[in-house]
Amino acid sequence: MRSKETLKGKKILVGICGSIAAYKSCELIRTLVTEGASVYVLLTQHALHFVTPLTLKTLSGHSVIQSVLDEEDFASMMHTQMAHWADLVVVAPATANIIGKVASGIADDVITTTMMATRKPVIFAPAMNDQMYENPIVQENIQKLKSHGYFFVNPEVGYLACGYEGVGRLASLEAILKEVQKRISN
Repeated sequence: MRSKETLKGKKILVGICGSIAAYKSCELIRTLVTEGASVYVLLTQHALHFVTPLTLKTLSGHSVIQSVLDEEDFASMMHTQMAHWADLVVVAPATANIIGKVASGIADDVITTTMMATRKPVIFAPAMNDQMYENPIVQENIQKLKSHGYFFVNPEVGYLACGYEGVGRLASLEAILKEVQKRISN
């Protein structure tokens, strides 16, 4: 059983990437907010194919940040302001693309630029096809990020969007929340 006190008053960024598992981030956001956290959502352009800013704004209570140049809630330099604001960043779902970009130091969207600017704990929850997840390059990128202090919630084995079972399904809400609580309380 989780303690709601752990997240009360905490500031969390939730990054959402372009994956069919993006819809599961809605429940993560709702739960974080219900447990007392203040949540802002960082959304890649590819994620817009799977979830809408209106839904995410409704769940988080804040405008959704889709661009480094978005000036709706902060004057400028969204990535650095959000990086300093947050107590923790969780990217769920994290695609092979976003993992590879961060591992390579590429900063070309709101999530990757924020990753380069933050010194706070970052949790990745990968979600992708099993062949992508098991690809040696993806695994090298995950190990590289772990060696630099990033945290991961491993994906589960289960039915995948490609139509068969394998490793790559987004970790359960409980597993992600457990890691959030562990990292935010340290």
